[in-house]
Parts: sequence; structure tokens; C-alpha cells
Amino acid sequence: MTAERGTAGHDEPTPAALRAATARALQETFPGVRVWYGEATGSWWAMVLLRDGPRLVEAPSAERLREEIVNLRGFG
Repeated sequence: MTAERGTAGHDEPTPAALRAATARALQETFPGVRVWYGEATGSWWAMVLLRDGPRLVEAPSAERLREEIVNLRGFG
């Protein structure tokens, strides 16, 4: 993970590193789901495999994407 020096002198992850860690965490939570952050769109994306085929999902935040995946897969 890439880090940069924060104001308190501590290494802090870059926004890109935080997004990558968030995507990995979501993929670990939902096996078989591919998650990424769209640099061009500023949105979070997931390819969710469902019984009737794959579904592409877009959300404005990682939290909202998690909710969408839960709703699609019937978790919760």
C-alpha cells in the first residue's frame, strides 16, 4: 500500500490505496463479486454473478455498493 506523510508526521494511505483496500475487502466479503472504483466516473462498480447471469452495479459510495450487492444476492 502506498503511503504519504500526514500532518502529524505519520504515514497515511493515499486515496488510491484506500480505494484499493476497500475494493479488496468487498471482494473478500462477497466471493465471486468483482469490485472496482471508476476513476473516470467517480463511482464504485461491481460485477455480481446471479443465477440469471451477471449484473453490473454502480453506486456513488462503497457503502451504497455493499447495500446493492446485499440486495441483489439476498443476503442480510
